[in-house]
Amino acid sequence: MYFATFEEELDYFLNYTLQEDIGSGDHSSLACISSDAVGTSKLLVKEPCVLAGLEVVEAIFKKLDPNTRIHFYKVDGAACEVGEIAFEVKARIHALLSGERLMLNILQRMSGIATRTRRLADMISHTRCRLLDTRKTTPGMRFLEKRAVAIGGGYNHRFGLYDMIMLKDNHIDFAGGIEKAIKKTHQYLAEKNLSLKIEVECRNLPEVEQVLTVGGVDRIMFDNFSPSMIVKALQLVKGAFETEASGGITEQNIVEYAETGVDFISMGALTHSVKSIDLSFKAE
Repeated sequence: MYFATFEEELDYFLNYTLQEDIGSGDHSSLACISSDAVGTSKLLVKEPCVLAGLEVVEAIFKKLDPNTRIHFYKVDGAACEVGEIAFEVKARIHALLSGERLMLNILQRMSGIATRTRRLADMISHTRCRLLDTRKTTPGMRFLEKRAVAIGGGYNHRFGLYDMIMLKDNHIDFAGGIEKAIKKTHQYLAEKNLSLKIEVECRNLPEVEQVLTVGGVDRIMFDNFSPSMIVKALQLVKGAFETEASGGITEQNIVEYAETGVDFISMGALTHSVKSIDLSFKAE
């Protein structure tokens, strides 16, 4: 399904996820609290973080109670310390309780991604290298996880298989080599009247040389290259195409990779194995 805006996708996502959690009814709340009772809850930060996902918070509670009022003390991308209150929500108590878990699940994960991204982006900020995410995301939550990367100071790579051509090792092997893969891609784009950027993944220096010979691409990815190999590859490319390093890059070696002069570093770890931030939603 195609969504024209972030708001459309968020609404679709929340309809499903709220139904997943509430089902036939939040019977715990229905059993002991009046349906018209109004209350206030606050979001307490329990570990240092970069906050991300506040627009989702507002959307959740306003979907459950259109009369919800939220006072934000923080904004997306703000650094938070232990004990700070990020926001207060006044709404029907049923809405506060029914939306609490979904809100925390999303806010904790998005903030975890933004926090890690900010830390890594700051580490390489003295270079011109930009930090990219990947498609290694939670199914159904990619649009939120990639938004968290951007909030944290990173950049979004392609969102899916539809918005960029990436010729990876398997594409190249199935197509019969780099030259055939690139030429077939140009033919396909012309036939379909599509304008998409083309990136080619290279496993070694000879493959980089093949791409340079064929040409007709926008970016070369150096897959699992060491920093010293990337330096050699960049000497071959000579700025003719954008360059990207991916694979085997960690917090321990990211600075060394960025200092090679490569244009981009992509890291699946920004989203696929991030730790959620400890946050708490408490009634006042």
